[in-house]
Amino acid sequence: MIINKYSVIIIGSGIAGLYAALKIAENNNVEDNILLVTKAKLRESNSRYAQGGIVGILPENDQDSVSLHVRDTMKAGAGLTDIDVTRFISENSYEVIKDLIEYGVEFDKDENQNLAMTLEGAHSVKRILHSGGDATGLSMECALSDKVEKNPKITIYEKSQAVELLIDSNHRCNGAIVFHTEDNSYEAVYSSAVVIATGGLGQIYSNTTNPSVATGDGMALAYKADAILQDMEFIQFHPTALAIEGDNNRFLISESVRGEGARLRNINGELFAFKYDRMADLAPRDVVTRAIYSEMQQTNSSYVYLDTTLIDEETILRRFPNIYKACLEKGIDMTKEYVPVSPAAHYSMGGIKVTVGGNTNIPGLYAVGEASCTGLHGANRLASNSLLECVVAASELSKELKTKDLTVNIIEDPNISDTINCYDSPIDQFNGDVDELITRLRDTMWKNAGIVRDQDKLCKALKDIHELKQEFGRSSHCYNLKEYELRNMLIVSELVVQAAIARKESRGAHYRSDYTETSLSAYHSYMKKGDMLKNAVSFA
Repeated sequence: MIINKYSVIIIGSGIAGLYAALKIAENNNVEDNILLVTKAKLRESNSRYAQGGIVGILPENDQDSVSLHVRDTMKAGAGLTDIDVTRFISENSYEVIKDLIEYGVEFDKDENQNLAMTLEGAHSVKRILHSGGDATGLSMECALSDKVEKNPKITIYEKSQAVELLIDSNHRCNGAIVFHTEDNSYEAVYSSAVVIATGGLGQIYSNTTNPSVATGDGMALAYKADAILQDMEFIQFHPTALAIEGDNNRFLISESVRGEGARLRNINGELFAFKYDRMADLAPRDVVTRAIYSEMQQTNSSYVYLDTTLIDEETILRRFPNIYKACLEKGIDMTKEYVPVSPAAHYSMGGIKVTVGGNTNIPGLYAVGEASCTGLHGANRLASNSLLECVVAASELSKELKTKDLTVNIIEDPNISDTINCYDSPIDQFNGDVDELITRLRDTMWKNAGIVRDQDKLCKALKDIHELKQEFGRSSHCYNLKEYELRNMLIVSELVVQAAIARKESRGAHYRSDYTETSLSAYHSYMKKGDMLKNAVSFA
């Protein structure tokens, strides 16, 4: 096996990984450079599909303040939001927005050439910056990718996947095993700091807004290494994904469309959101999602309508050119007719438990972005807080690593040697149908661990997962990328279900029809390999 070394390994090339790479490259202690590992191609990540925008608490917006943003975030988070983390991220939004502009991100401006801001669900004022109308994630991803490609301190491994962390006998992370998918070869890369920035796990569900790469890889890596994961039961289902029969990967219809005036109607053409919350169509995402789910059940339909005809045509073409084009390709002119929408798995509030600077419980291992859990999102993420968290946390991580000795030593350690030897041995391809196992996993997660849950459904999902794990029979070394993705999807699916079984209440995005009330005590759920689910009271 090839042996290599880098000061820092960053696993994942979304906005969190790209921004982290650029900020860390500015540090003077990066002697062995930075390795950026992405299992697809650069610019293909979950981040690029973020349409709505990024929260910015700007001094020129006299309608807004840090305290107001903190209040909105905590209200959406249903009692599990960390107020100190939220305040810190909010206070640093202005600095990172300025930094992104310097990196080449072109945010949209109004007629007076001021930064344009829009409104999204559960925000009390307009504070969402956007780029390219409805292509904020794509614009940020491309601008940062351009900078990364030109940075001499950053080496990029495309079509490569980190499949195991190098954990030594002292339980410190010393690097990773990297699998190169084009030739099925392995490389052991030693490093002083490994950063997981792999994004979410939406692909464990049969209906998702996430791209095919979102298979929970980083969370599974961390769990296998004994890192603590937090709040895995909280999966956000975006209320409005384009509902076209046969499309498992659903095109997202941004919340900003409702922010600009669109309204939800059931298949009978009736407005309904006002019946479920005083904020109606702009209530928190979990509320709107369950409202849509309820209307679909009552009308025996697989979708509701988003009435976009309430927005004038000029605004639609200017603000939502990509959504307009995507709908038109499906034969829907959103300036003249309703758009069929339904909920889809969108975002994981839980993940690897970290500080705001990315520290995990394992020395040498860090995490940023959706793969991590800082406590910002609580039980339900406030719209457009995710991109803000990505860049603020990545910036803090770079400051954290600036104080570290990043000298890389290729050490002789029995645990690391065993790991390398495991992946240095040949393995035969799984003799079953991996795609069929993935389909079965996604179906049981959607039916039994989705928008509305109960004990019987969750136990059915857990039973199905255990059967799939037994049938697959692989927990470490696999043959190809598809097998590694199945391995990781099984791991994170089981974590989601176990956590959902343990939380016998309804809170935020976690709704149980057999426990509809929210308990008086608000607690985080912690999970670690080999341990039972641990509940730790955070406040009551």
